[in-house]
Order: sequence, then C-alpha cells, then structure tokens
Amino acid sequence: MIRKIIQKIKSAFYVVENLPQQLDEIKINQGKILSLLGERKENTSLNVYEFKVFSQWGEDGIIQHLIKSLEIKNKTFIEFGVEDFIESNCRFLLMNDNWRGFVVDGSMSNIEKIKKSYFYWRYDLNAFHAFITKNNINEILQHSAFDQDLGILSIDIDGNDWYILEAISFYQPRILICEYNDVFGKDRAISVPYDPQFNRTEKHYSNLYFGASIAAMTYLANKKGYALVGVNSNRNNAFYVRKDLLCDQVPAVDLDQIYEPSNIRESRNEAGRLTYLAGDNRLDLLKGLPIFNVETNECELL
Repeated sequence: MIRKIIQKIKSAFYVVENLPQQLDEIKINQGKILSLLGERKENTSLNVYEFKVFSQWGEDGIIQHLIKSLEIKNKTFIEFGVEDFIESNCRFLLMNDNWRGFVVDGSMSNIEKIKKSYFYWRYDLNAFHAFITKNNINEILQHSAFDQDLGILSIDIDGNDWYILEAISFYQPRILICEYNDVFGKDRAISVPYDPQFNRTEKHYSNLYFGASIAAMTYLANKKGYALVGVNSNRNNAFYVRKDLLCDQVPAVDLDQIYEPSNIRESRNEAGRLTYLAGDNRLDLLKGLPIFNVETNECELL
C-alpha cells in the first residue's frame, strides 16, 4: 500500500514538473495548424497571417509567413531584450522550425532562467548576459558565431533601439523586426536621445518615453538596404525585408498607406499605476521632452 502511495506521489510530481513542457507542446501543435492554414491565404497584408504561440501579439504567424515566402539561407536568429524568453518573437521558430538562436538580455536572473529551462538543452540556443550599448553591440553579437547572412534579427529593448540598429555593422539579416514607439506618431523621424544607461521607467514616470518612431526606424532600415513590408495589428512592431528578397508574396509597402495609431494604453502616473491614456493624450504627457531627429541629426523638443 505504501509503495503504491509513493508511486502515485512520484507520478503526480512528474506531471507537475513537466506541465510547462506539455502545455508548450499543445501550443506548438496549435501553431502548426495555424501556420498550415496561413499558407492558404492570398493576401499581402501581414495582419491576416497573425497568430500567437509564444509572441506577445501576432508575430509568430507573421514570421511563419515570411520564412515560407522568402529564401532563407541560414536558419538563424538573434533576438535581444528577451527577458526570460517565455514570451518572445523567435521562440516558436526555435521550437517549431528548429532554428538556431542567440538571445541577449541585461538581467542575469533572466539568462539563468533561460539556461535552466527544459528547451535550452533540447535546441541550439545560446543565451548571453549583457547590457547592450552602441559601443558593445558588435562585440556581443560576435559571440553568436553566426554567419553574416543571418535569418532574422529582432530588436526590442525599450530604449536605444535606433542607435543599436545603426551601430550593427557585421550582420545582414534577411528579416528585420523592430519595435517602435507609436506615441511619437509617423511624421517625425525621431528617437529618444542616446543614453548608454537608458531605463524606460526611470527616464519618465509615464513609461511612454522610449525608443523611436516608425518613421525613424524605417528611415534607418532603408539606409541599410531594407524595405518596410508591414506592421503587426497592435501597431508596435515593424517588419522589414532585405530589398533583394522582395517578391509578390512579400512586397514593400508605403508607411503612409498602412499606418494606423496603436490602441495600446500603457501610460502610468507618478505612483506607477496605469492611467490608460489613448491617442494624442499620450503625447501631450511628453510635451517639452528632448528628442533626436535622425534625419537632421539635431536635438528637438516633443
């Protein structure tokens, strides 16, 4: 009797211990089905391909459409600002498509959590701890040992995104994913001024003063040889493709024609509580703060 009870307890512990993996497998299988259904769609707008497995919004589906429509030489990705990688743009690629990955985060506890996860040994993933600046980014990325012809580069660090992308000199990813700050609108190519110690919450209590406008990210992407091919429906991630890879399934799009303001309401008050500001009320909260015009290389005010 005692042996049976002990066995049941062991079985229960096994189920609990392996529950995250089992739940992930269910989600991945659902993602496979959604990916197959996406192949039947005939629409050049990226939004119709959206679905979420491990991404925050619908990036998993968009990425699946892009990698199936474009010629990808090396199935490799680099993603930084991943926190513990539980929610990220490229985790589905790692676990569904068996891509090789290199992820970077500024928190050692996040990196340790990634390395302790069940999927870290199952797949070719390298997690690297570093606080990224424009002066160290190229040295950091060399630790990936990936070929220059990278599959995907995903940038989301809630701060110096524009300057980090500008500084990257070695890699030429086929697909580029960049978070942008929709609060800044689409008409001004602007970014927060560079600060190597930038912290989004410390810079302004609203949590809205960070990153760069989509116009700024697109301006830089174009200079580097990329074309805008769309944004996610939540209007905070822009997708770019190397111009030599554009095709009927993935054409370039015009920013003015596809732009819509985001409905995300993440503003906070000085006590750190959400205030749910929307539209231009978000920008009004930042009026008078300094910004950097990436086209004129001059500092201005919001």
